[in-house]
Amino acid sequence: MAETPTIRPMLNADLPGVLDTMRAALGETALLRRTPEQWRWKHELNPFGRSIVLVAIGGDRVAGVRTFMRWRLATPGGGELSCVRAVDTAVHPDFQRRGLFRRLNEAALEIARDEGVDLVFNTPNAQSRPGYLKQGWRDVGPIGVMIHPSIRMFTRHSGNELPGADELLPGAKRATGLSGADRAPLGLRTVRSEAYWRWRFEQHPTATYLRVDEAESTAVLRANRRNGRDELIVSELVGAEGHRAIAAAAKRSRAAYIVAWFSRGSPERHQAIRAGMIPVPRVTALNLVARPLSPIAIDIFDIANWDLALSDLELL
Repeated sequence: MAETPTIRPMLNADLPGVLDTMRAALGETALLRRTPEQWRWKHELNPFGRSIVLVAIGGDRVAGVRTFMRWRLATPGGGELSCVRAVDTAVHPDFQRRGLFRRLNEAALEIARDEGVDLVFNTPNAQSRPGYLKQGWRDVGPIGVMIHPSIRMFTRHSGNELPGADELLPGAKRATGLSGADRAPLGLRTVRSEAYWRWRFEQHPTATYLRVDEAESTAVLRANRRNGRDELIVSELVGAEGHRAIAAAAKRSRAAYIVAWFSRGSPERHQAIRAGMIPVPRVTALNLVARPLSPIAIDIFDIANWDLALSDLELL
């Protein structure tokens, strides 16, 4: 019988094996390349702190990896929660069906509790969600879709290579120099700072974010291709006149459509609708799940108590 893999904290020397295991188990896309640069951006340069990373070692191979990415959420009462996002979990196909997913999760949760983490949240896919629910995560609610279609909706491309951001939004500037105090949170909201803006939109090693400014407001967008159609994703909306920024982006856009999502009741959602974006009924882009690790005054399992944009949930 094969030796049971040993779980321990990741070492720098493990990175090539970690990336190989993630490629084998999760694959990669034009946007999400499993490169050392992408890993360091996400797990080492994150302004919220270095990720909690555990590996399972089978012989001389990385059999599995479990990563908790640091995050902080502001609360409407003026406090902050120390959080982690459960991302980049992979078990190599040669080591699956041995309980490694559960063992890695349990070990990482123990570390997170010891370090005072309040909450774990993530948006698992349909294959991994049941495993999370079995281990104590609970559904928070669906993340929907808002869309601004164009006459190019019926244009399809063969292949899923990533379109150029400048091609879909000509003349737009890179999303640099974002600053200013964030508005008060209406629910659990990512703590936004100048360090966060720089890391999130300027320093990403593969995604190109563009900004469209109008009336002292800014829409931050990136290009994508989904099912053969070019799309512009509104990752973030900043300022009180955000509808003007979205409208300016739509006028300039050469994509099949613009897509966004903002929490119900948020000013950004109101601005998006005012700009002509339509909430699509009964369409779910992601499913948010969470697991508290300490007592939290707010009901985290009510989606109405979250104040999020796509920038908080993109799996990059």
